[in-house]
Amino acid sequence: MRAARTGRAARSPALVGRHRLDLWTAPFLALLLAACATPPRADSVPWTEGRLSVQVQASGTEAARGMSAAFQLRGDGDAGELRLDSPLGLRMASARWAPGLALLQTSQGEQRYDSLDALSREALGESLPLAALPDWLAGRPWPGAPHVADDTGFEQLGWQVVLTRRAEGWIEARRDAPPAVTLRVRLDPGTGGS
Repeated sequence: MRAARTGRAARSPALVGRHRLDLWTAPFLALLLAACATPPRADSVPWTEGRLSVQVQASGTEAARGMSAAFQLRGDGDAGELRLDSPLGLRMASARWAPGLALLQTSQGEQRYDSLDALSREALGESLPLAALPDWLAGRPWPGAPHVADDTGFEQLGWQVVLTRRAEGWIEARRDAPPAVTLRVRLDPGTGGS
């Protein structure tokens, strides 16, 4: 006997399966296309390497704190990667960022953050201008915010960036607003940014 028609075309199992596949793959394809729309970072972008220390002065009920680590940094304020290693060479944290994305990988796993400020607060103990850091290490102001040049370097984002010893590989950035923070960087020879 023939099946009665109900006004709709009868769906074959193959068509139903294909329809499910289309519903399943549509979000994946949209994600893939969005990823393709973002230019990939070139592997040829060199790493800037060295050691950094962050010292945060006591403020209110917060005790003074600090940390130091070997670092590797590449990218810019829009997209980049920062790796922090302990003095023994063990990976402490790795941060990656791109438009709308800030990820922190530690021994506890991977966490997403709304901003680089929030990510740096978690990774380094204080909100640091990670977006500006690649430019600062290259000895120039970050193009994403106004700056004021002075005899020692420049002031930007509330930080005084001291470049007087940059030829020797030393850069210092200080923020006086509570809690006062000092970031010191010693660049490895040949990796001082562009």
